[in-house]
Amino acid sequence: MKRLKISLLHYPLHFKFEAKTSRNALKVKDSWIVVCESNSGNIGYGECAPIWGLSPENREELKLKMIELSASSYPEAIDLKHYPTLKFGLETAVKDLSADNHILFDSEFSSGKVGIPINGLIWMGDISFMRTQISKKLNSGFSCLKLKVGAQNLEDELAVLENIRKEYTPEQLEIRLDANGAFNPKDVIGILRRYADFAIHSIEQPIQSGSWSKMGEICAASPISIALDEELIGIYEPARRKEMIEAINPQYIILKPSLLGGLAACDEWIKLAESNNVGWWATSMLESNIGLNAIAQWVSTKRTKMKQGLGTGQLYSNNIISPLEIRGEELWMCDQNWDIPASLEQQLK
Repeated sequence: MKRLKISLLHYPLHFKFEAKTSRNALKVKDSWIVVCESNSGNIGYGECAPIWGLSPENREELKLKMIELSASSYPEAIDLKHYPTLKFGLETAVKDLSADNHILFDSEFSSGKVGIPINGLIWMGDISFMRTQISKKLNSGFSCLKLKVGAQNLEDELAVLENIRKEYTPEQLEIRLDANGAFNPKDVIGILRRYADFAIHSIEQPIQSGSWSKMGEICAASPISIALDEELIGIYEPARRKEMIEAINPQYIILKPSLLGGLAACDEWIKLAESNNVGWWATSMLESNIGLNAIAQWVSTKRTKMKQGLGTGQLYSNNIISPLEIRGEELWMCDQNWDIPASLEQQLK
């Protein structure tokens, strides 16, 4: 085990707009840059960026664990099992130690030869705001949109979908929905049937997580494929993961390394999913470009044709400048150099 120095630098991310989900609205997002330094002076960067109320970590307990981690000379010996966001940050910071210019995984994507197809994310808001976002994404060339649903009037949401389908067929445009557990289990099948009129690819987490039996019934009866998201949070033991997948039998699972304990943990989920004929795709969780870089490079090594949920720095006014950019509907690695903010470098001194 190598002796390492860990620093955790607070770097709040500021949204360019109020980012609404069915749970809450975000204006600022907490983020800590995990800086890992070896005795030889090499430095690696990772990111711990929880979403309070969704991430399993408690705010105060996480801060105490950060203090413990930064005080240890052998941070990889610290038990981070119940701190998946911090575990992801440390895992990728350690990997970045031996990376050249933050290239964590060797692939055609990381070498700038190919892009990763991604979906265009449509945030909740009033109907005119959602329509404006949809128009921009479609004009940019996206062939897959993901719409947050469940916070607006159902008829209004259906009207938005109807308008999209008047112009774009299912062959031209794939539509994914994300409910973030918004629907009542008693009403959900009726709601899904109405959404299904518009040829929906899938819907993430239609009801709150934790009701495996009910979710299994929904997966069996739904006219739309179900993708589990929040359902995966907090399940760390392999036997428990297997039990959940077999109990619910979903069509897809969504992999968010910051919620699930890092890239190695997501590799384990992929093996389980594929052995049970369950599809998957990966999604970033509002990280800065440091976290996104690690997730994108990791997923680029997988043999999947699914469009991924990888957002870029367009959300934030103070994102860290990186080579990541969107071209059409693909995420690419370009020639732009990394630019670590002076405010972070000052915290290291």
